[in-house]
Amino acid sequence: MTDAAHPFDRALQLQTVDAGTVRGTTRPDWANMVGPFGGITAAVLLRAVENRPDRIGDPLALTVNFAAPIADGDFDIALRAARTNRSNQHWMLELRQGDEVKTTATALFGLHRDTWADDESRPPSVPAPEDVAPGSFVDAIVWPKRYDMRFAEGPVPLRAVEPSASSTTTLWVRDAEGRPLDFAGLACLSDVFFPRAFLRRGKFLPAGTISLTTYFHADRTEIEAVGADYLLASAHANRFSRGYFDQSAHLWSRNGRLLASTHQLVYFKD
Repeated sequence: MTDAAHPFDRALQLQTVDAGTVRGTTRPDWANMVGPFGGITAAVLLRAVENRPDRIGDPLALTVNFAAPIADGDFDIALRAARTNRSNQHWMLELRQGDEVKTTATALFGLHRDTWADDESRPPSVPAPEDVAPGSFVDAIVWPKRYDMRFAEGPVPLRAVEPSASSTTTLWVRDAEGRPLDFAGLACLSDVFFPRAFLRRGKFLPAGTISLTTYFHADRTEIEAVGADYLLASAHANRFSRGYFDQSAHLWSRNGRLLASTHQLVYFKD
């Protein structure tokens, strides 16, 4: 399968407008309840920096602030390197449609070097993905069809059920068409979790991510080693309060290496 043939790579196609601006287009394959899936927006913003010839190193952190819904159609991304140091580089980005700023972001890229290393994270103990049945999502939401998701804990409440005492969801996930993982793909998967309020309240509620931060712990070699295999992803909330809740999540390779951790703030109505 060529890059252009895959729905993910089509969504990441960008054209240069001028020295500080690139243009993209929303894709129906990634539609969410309102506008495009937040994960694909994060991936497009990351790719905009990855494509820059003056970019140094690999992604270390990405923060995306969803200021307003993105309408179907073209969008422009204005980006600039705010500062470049010897080992890291700080980027500022704005996604606009017309005169409206729809999304803002900051990205940190950097060079890796050999140092002492340790991994204190421990993935939850769950059955292998081959022993977990494929999960279901809401048919009206398009983007989950891009993934093979197998819920080991806390599946999507497809109908009204009893509220859950836990907000934790743990699932195996991989690209449904076997696309190998890369940094942009990992950025997209950092938003793969449905809102934690759905699980706690046992029903769908109006909800949407406002701010999403992803920390990339793996280098390019580790990510390429994953190939098209499953990742183990687990998320939980810490507090629901006054119309907002947070979410903390981790994504591991099958062999238990932590690839990314993510944190987000979500708006909800009840």
